[in-house]
Parts: sequence; structure tokens; C-alpha cells
Amino acid sequence: MAGLERVNRQLFPLRDISSVVQVFTDEVEKSTEPDLALLSIVSGAVENSLTCNRSPVMKETLAEEDDDSGGEFEIEYHIVDALYSQFRSIILGSVDLSAYGDSKYATRELVKKVSDVIWNSLSRSYYKDRAHLQSIYSYLTGNKLDCFGVALAVVAGCQVLGFNDVHLALSEDHAWVVFGENGQETAEVTWHGKGNEDKRGQPIGRGVGSLSWLYVKGQPVICDRYMEVTALVSSINPSFNMTTDIKEVADFQQQLMWMLYDRGYLERYPMALGNLGDLEEINPTSGRPHCSDLFAQAVDASRKYYNNQHVYPYTYQGGYYFRQKMYKEALESWANAADVLREYNYSRDDEELYKELMDIANELIPHVMKAVGSGIDAHSILKDPECFAHLLRLYDGICQWEEGSVTPVLHIGWAKPLVNTIAKFDASVRAQLVIDLQDDLDEEHSSEKEEKVTGKTVPSDSGNVEEKTEEPSKVGDNLNNNNYTKALENECAPRNGSSSGTVHPSIEALTAACSEKILNPDFLLQGDGEPFVAGGKDDLPADIPEVDSGLTKLVGKKMGSNGFHSATSSTTTESTPIPAKLEIKRKSNVNFVSGLLHTEDGRPKLTLGSRKMCGLKDLLLSEKLNTQAISLQLTAQSQVQVGRKTRSGAQDVSGGSRPKRTRRE
Repeated sequence: MAGLERVNRQLFPLRDISSVVQVFTDEVEKSTEPDLALLSIVSGAVENSLTCNRSPVMKETLAEEDDDSGGEFEIEYHIVDALYSQFRSIILGSVDLSAYGDSKYATRELVKKVSDVIWNSLSRSYYKDRAHLQSIYSYLTGNKLDCFGVALAVVAGCQVLGFNDVHLALSEDHAWVVFGENGQETAEVTWHGKGNEDKRGQPIGRGVGSLSWLYVKGQPVICDRYMEVTALVSSINPSFNMTTDIKEVADFQQQLMWMLYDRGYLERYPMALGNLGDLEEINPTSGRPHCSDLFAQAVDASRKYYNNQHVYPYTYQGGYYFRQKMYKEALESWANAADVLREYNYSRDDEELYKELMDIANELIPHVMKAVGSGIDAHSILKDPECFAHLLRLYDGICQWEEGSVTPVLHIGWAKPLVNTIAKFDASVRAQLVIDLQDDLDEEHSSEKEEKVTGKTVPSDSGNVEEKTEEPSKVGDNLNNNNYTKALENECAPRNGSSSGTVHPSIEALTAACSEKILNPDFLLQGDGEPFVAGGKDDLPADIPEVDSGLTKLVGKKMGSNGFHSATSSTTTESTPIPAKLEIKRKSNVNFVSGLLHTEDGRPKLTLGSRKMCGLKDLLLSEKLNTQAISLQLTAQSQVQVGRKTRSGAQDVSGGSRPKRTRRE
């Protein structure tokens, strides 16, 4: 009961924000181990009292009064004492420490046990987007917790057991724990999306999923106790409903954040700095840094401490510039966010970031274009080639996010807004931009790579294809069709400066036969069946007897029957180590700090890195835009599975299309 022993009982009952802030201040200043359970219970009680237990009429009345009384709530000491004792009883009564030895550091089995205790006492429903479920108060009074709440409760439970080496690790949309003597061990303790709860106890960093934004490539915010208090405060949600916030809760959170800011606990926490910036934008505090400075601090923290692996500091900053109608700065911040995305592979776990970017691309940027499109101001962003470059950099980053990912990102819903936006820029403005291609800048490196790829398949006299073992650096190259296309071009097409005689013999024979036969779509899309619609090998011209075997092996090696990387050769299971190729950081010639380079004559210079955007270079700079071609290029091969209907109406999967998996209940 160490936490309650330090509490000044004269502060109770808690009736105003200042008294609650004092409870937090005393706990932070008087202890090297602030009691997370106690502080989470107190903050949760205040938050729920001001949001969940009042009517809309009461809210509107308080908003009209606009006083500094701090809202109406009353938190009695005996209530806090009872809830605190209940939490300790749950943990101490469910975990037998004698079963885990005498180690002073937590073990994976112990962490898993505590997470099981929390998990098994929750209600059976999922509350992914419900507010006010992140505190231990919510757990004790309603048996409900969100993703962050479960992780916080596990850390608080380990603290109750005396294991102070267990700490929170936070990405931008997920939480897990680190533990051990030097904090080198990691473990999942919570859920992220329905069906992922069975990962509890497993270490972080296995499988292809570890390369997603959800896990920030080994650059999470590793908390100490004081930063865990900061995370607890940052998770407070002032919302009353989808459109209304409670001013008193926002003030309560803002005062706590400044108390922690003054003690340096926000310095390494970009998300908390962004949250404080949002609060300051709405309600500035006299004598405090401006909200724009806080957003800049969040960006600097991401670059300084986390290798620029965090996206939200840039979206926070871009959102602020957008609301202030500083549209050029907003475009630059959003483009900087997309530069971070280049380092990741998209997965379905990145749903929140996907929605954020789609809102930027399909709602905010079109609004910007509409706002400035009718003006004739000489400083309009439509006359600024740098703004055009920022727009291309944004989409280039998103396209590169898609490359190497199992799940496609771009579809026609993305392409149409981009085409409409590009059309707003005059040809003279677009022509001022200098565009380099990353492949051109790495020509020497690419030539060496092509030589290795060409050496992989050597046709023998019998027409069969001799396959050499793939190097580790090639594994994982073709997790989707964007990379498959690039690899196939490298293998089949002649290199620059070579004659057509060096083309793969099967390709030459297939090309020659196209004038007499109709190509089979299934063969082109999935690599299955015969090359031509009518007949089999017997109907082929005599000079291409082994086209099918050679190309089927070539295509089959690159992709599965559904157009994506074959499940039998991919490394998506938790027990399989990450391929060497996927551990290598992607190269990018874009300057992440300044965003753009400039030529000697002052023209903006941009380097495109994604395959899709590189293919659009000439179209983007042409005097007359071919909008249909741009749309097709952006969405090319994002979806390749072709479904055919049988007479009974059921989907025919005999042509290589994989049937949908049954949803796990």
C-alpha cells in the first residue's frame, strides 16, 4: 500500500483540478517509483466523472459558464482506497510467486501470467474505438479495457508484485512490455484487432509483420516509471461524444502535461508532445511555448531519439499548418510523413495510419486545392513548383510503402484525387521541377544486381531451366506484384546497350508466336496453364516446345496462385526469422531533413524512389496530362486476382485463384 501511504489525505475529497494535479505532483516528486495503479485510478475516476456521468444539458450549461472551477466531481478517499486494494488483491491472489523462482527480474512466464490474469477478468467484448477505457478505474468498475489499458494494467500488476524491471514500450498505435535485467526482453501483453489476443507472451520482432509501422522497426518509446505516468496522462480522453470535448477534462490533462513537461518527461515522447500541442492550440497557456514549437519539438524528438521512424509528429504538424491555412508548410509536413513510410511494409494492422493518410490525400489536399484554386494571388501554391514536388513526394512515399507488402494500398479511390490535384498545376509550373529517379542514381548498383538476377536461370540444351539457390538478399523481394514486375523485367528484358539476341529464348519464341495464337490471360496473370488459349503444347510452333515449362517455373517461383508471393515460400509465420533482405534498410535518395534539394539555378529537385511514381515521370512533366494513364499506372497490379463464375454461380478457383479463407471465430 506504499502508494496510498504517500498520499496527502487532506487533499480528499478531490473536488477540483488543482487538488488532483497536486496528488500527481506529490507522487512524481516524492517517489522514484510512482504508483501507476493509484494514479490510473485517480485519473480514471476524474475522467469518468466528467464525461460518462453527465447529460448533454449539463455539459452545455457548464460550457456556457466557462469558469475556472474545474468542473463538478467529488472523489472520496475511501473509494480510491477500496479500488486500489481490489486491484492489489486481484494480482496478489492470482499469481503465486514461488512458482517463478527467486529471480529479482521478471520472466516471460511471469509476464504472461499477469497478462492472463488481466485478460481473463475482462468482459468478452472488444472495445477498439471506445473512449475512456484506458484506465485501471475502468477495469475495476466495468471490467473493460482498451489495448493501451491492458498493457498499462499488466505493468502496474508487475509493479504490485515487486518487479520494477517491467516497463511499457509504445509505438504510435500499439503497446507491449520490456523486461529483464537490461530491459532487452520483449513480450506482447495486449491485443491489436480481433483475433490477435493469442500473441500474449510472444516476443516482438518476429515475422514479416515486425516490419510494419505498428512496431516502428525497433524504435518504440521505451518508458521508465515517469514516462509511464506521462503515457497514462497522455491517454486521457476529453471527448464527450464524436463531436464534443469536455473543457474541464482537457484543462485537467493540459495542467498535468505541463507539470510533466517541466520535469523533462516529455522530451523523449513525440506523441505526448503532439497531444500537448493540440491542447495548446485550442487553449493557449500564458507564458508557455507556442503550439507550433511543441509540434516542432515532437519532430525533433523523433529524429533525435527514434531514427525518424515515427509518422505522427509530421501529421500533427501538418494538421496544425492546414488549420492555420499555411498550405505549403502542410504539404511539406505530409510529404515528410510519407518519407518515413518508405521504411515500412504495409499490413492490415496499420489500419489507423491508412485512414489518416487517406483522409489527408482524399479530403484535406482536395480542400486545399479548392481553397486556392480560384485565386490569382502570385504566391498561390498552384504557382509554386515546390508545392508540386511535395505532392509527388507524398504519393511516392505511399507507393514505396506498398512495395514489398502483401496487401496493396492504392486503388482508384486514391488515384482520382491525385489526378485532379495534379491537373490544378499548370504545365509551366510542373516543368520547373527537376525529377531524378533513384534507379538512375544507383545505376552501377543496379547493373550488378541485374547480373546476379540474370545468372539465376540458365536454359539448358533440353529446354529445362536450371535454378540456382537464391541469395538471402533476394528472399522477400517479391511479396507483391510491384516487386514481381521489377524482377521479371530484370530477368527477361535485355539490359541497356545489349542486342535483342540476349533476350530469354522462351520470351523470343513466345513473342513470335503471338501473331498466330491468342495469349491465355491466366498464364499472363497467374502463371498457370498454357501460354495460348487454344490447344496445348502440341499446337505450339515447333521452335517453342518448352515455353510453358520455362516460363511457368519463372513465374511460379515469383508469385503464388493468387498473384502474391507463395505462402509456402514466404516468411510470415511467427517461428520463422526475418529474411536477410527484409532486415536491410531501404535506400532512398530523398533528403529526409529538408525534403527537397535544389539545382544551381534554384529549381527544386526531387528524387522518386517507388516503381509506380518512377514510371509516371514523363507523364507528370508533359505539357498535356494524360489523366487516364496516370490513374492506370498508380493502380497497376494493386489487385490482380481474377475471379470467374461457374454456371452454378460459385467462384471457379481451378485456374489458380485461391479461395477465401474462412473467418476465424
